[in-house]
Parts: sequence; C-alpha cells; structure tokens
Amino acid sequence: MDLVSLLDRVDEPALSALFGVVTGAVFGIAAQRSAFCLRAATVDFARGALGRPVAVWLLTFSTALIWVQGAQLAGLFRSDEARMMAVTGSWSGAMLGGGLFGIGMVLARGCSGRLLVLAATGNLRALISGLLFAVTAQMALHGWLAPLRQWLAGLWVTPGGRNLEIFTAAGLPRGGGFALGIGIAALALWLARRNRIGLGPLVFASGVGFAVALGWVLTFSLAQVAFEPVMVTSATFSGPSANTLMFFLLPDPRLDFDIGLVPGVFLGAFLAAALAGELKFQGFERESQMRRAMFGAVLMGFGAMLAGGCAIGAGVTGTSIGTATAWLALLFMWLGAMAADRLVDQPSSGRKM
Repeated sequence: MDLVSLLDRVDEPALSALFGVVTGAVFGIAAQRSAFCLRAATVDFARGALGRPVAVWLLTFSTALIWVQGAQLAGLFRSDEARMMAVTGSWSGAMLGGGLFGIGMVLARGCSGRLLVLAATGNLRALISGLLFAVTAQMALHGWLAPLRQWLAGLWVTPGGRNLEIFTAAGLPRGGGFALGIGIAALALWLARRNRIGLGPLVFASGVGFAVALGWVLTFSLAQVAFEPVMVTSATFSGPSANTLMFFLLPDPRLDFDIGLVPGVFLGAFLAAALAGELKFQGFERESQMRRAMFGAVLMGFGAMLAGGCAIGAGVTGTSIGTATAWLALLFMWLGAMAADRLVDQPSSGRKM
C-alpha cells in the first residue's frame, strides 16, 4: 500500500505520529542494546582512551551520514526541505547552547536521549532528570526563558534566512557527505576491532543511525503527498520532549511526528530491556547526586533549545544532512563535556583513588 492509499484510511496527523512511533521504536531498541551515549564517548575521549563508547558513537554517527546521504543520492530525500535547513541558523546559539548541553550531560550522566532510554528500563534518576529537561526545554521554547534564548541566538546568525549546508559550503562534490560517512565508519570499525566489540553491539549501533535516516525519509515522503504542510524532521529530543509534555497537559492537543517519537523510543527501549532481562528500578544514592543531575538536566534543556538540538537532534540528525550550525553545536558539546569531566569528575576520581 502506497502513502496516498494509506492517507485515505488514516488522517495526516495520525500517520505522522505513527511514523514517529516507528522511528522512535527502532531508535529505542537500537540505543538500548548498543548503549549508545555521547556523554560516555566524550568522557572516554577526555581521559585519553578510545574505547567502546567512542567506537559505538562513531559508528552511529557515520551510519546516519551514510544512510541519509545515500537516501539523497537515491532521490528518496532532499535536505533542503528539512525543517532544520529551512530556518535561520544561529552560530552563537550553537556555540553557547552546545557548550551548556555538553556540561549538562556530564553532570546528569547522560544526554536527553540516553536519559529517555534509561528511564524506560526503570532508572528513576533518568526519569526525574528527563522530566526536568522537558520542562526546561518548554520554558526555553515558549516560557520565561524564551526571551533569553532568543537574545543569545540572535547575536550571530546565518545569512539569507536559512541555515547553511556544510558539505556544499566546504566545496565537496556530490556524494562528499556519503564518502565522509564511509571514512568515519572505517575508523569506527577499526576501533571496534581493537576493543573486541562483538557483532551485536555494532549492528545495534548502526541501527541508531538507521533510525535517523528512517525518520527523514518517512516525513519527507509524507510531505510530498499530504494536503496539509508536514514538517520534514527526524529524531531529536529537545522540541519533542517539550511538545510531548504539553500534549498531556493541554485540552486540545495535536498529533504529529514529535508526539509519536518520544513514546516510541520509550516503548522500544522498554521492550529491548525486558527481553534482555535488564529491567531494574534504580534511584538516587545521595542527595548531592540528585542536585547534580537536576542542575545538569536544566543546563541540557536550555542548551538544547539554544543550540537548535540535543546530542541526537543536532549531533546526529542535524549533522547527517549537513546542517552547519549542528556541526558547530556538536563540536561545542564535545568541548563542554570534556571540560566538565576534566574540572568536575576527574579531580573527584583522583581523590577517591
């Protein structure tokens, strides 16, 4: 059944939400089984190691590039219609927001996507931090923090009312992004072999990248045949977390891709953990741990909305289509996370030793 026939049976908002559920479920299963985590990768790198977390993150990052750029070459998707590319980008927001997000994910011990996956397995620490992240993101989007976010984002923006496509701006030929993905994947596989990572985690790490491409292709395909405008988007957890929170609070909520994504990730991660026997309730061990996690969640919520995306939304989804500000945000997420680990966690680890 093609999409036109499907739209005769299911209305556009419901179908868009269903695509969000499907994309989220694939992401949730793959992320839970691969233990994909940007925080773990940055900490590993900051401490002079290139172990499993770095290999898993690089493989996810590269496979998202390969799948998305391959879909463009095959005519299944066009990045110029993506929501991220159609709006003005913020260089200042990418730098400041990316740095704040990186610091926050180290303090909270997980990025927003990782917290959602952990919450589905029974981790109450992640659940509380994730809820606080969503509340802060909503405040930065439409609430008290919105004026500050808008002012910081407006300090330095991209010209022409649109974002920049980094592969074209760098003068790469057609297919340059795809080739870059192949090169990074080769590095990831070399690190995986050096760290004796089995086939299963590698397949699931690639599955996270595939989920990003799946979201892009599904929403793009729907936008081509829908009567009403449909946003072309994919996996991200800043806006969708805030929107999902409001969906359950407002009297007249509207279905869309974002509303289906977060429940889909939760369901996928829960099923994957249940089948693996990894469901387990966990809470905060100390009051200081709770304060740290909550402060980190607030930094992530504001930082993600300022940067134009979270570790997934900007760091994988945005970079996969060549969004220039997403690449800059990812760089500053790495820098912020490594600085936080260096200043906060490494000294405390030394004292414990």
